[in-house]
Amino acid sequence: MAGRQLNVLFTLDHARTQWYHFTAIVIAGMGFFTDAYDLFCISLVTKLLGRIYYTDLSKPDPGTLPPNVAAAVNGVALCGTLAGQLFFGWLGDKLGRKSVYGFTLILMVLCSVASGLSFGNTPKGVISTLCFFRF
Repeated sequence: MAGRQLNVLFTLDHARTQWYHFTAIVIAGMGFFTDAYDLFCISLVTKLLGRIYYTDLSKPDPGTLPPNVAAAVNGVALCGTLAGQLFFGWLGDKLGRKSVYGFTLILMVLCSVASGLSFGNTPKGVISTLCFFRF
């Protein structure tokens, strides 16, 4: 099995550049972009969440998320990223990477939209649904 994988890598390294190579680069780049955007845009979102749901004018710094809430919102995505890489990587080996990549892409889009539409009557409810969909 290892010899066959090395043969595939050798063939890819020495193959003439074709349209397929550019398609693979764009697909991998878009996957990296969406994942990085999801992880790095949350710092702006946490500022907005603090202003909307946690404004307390009696405190010296009104409108910031409490430290435990900020840690949950930031940390849950990192935990979900690790769990997703392990689980969907394993699933991709079992079922085929192309079909699993399509499924994960659909899942990411649906959960991103659901994150933007997080629901709840209380700040705790909104943060809980946001954390669930970010995971």
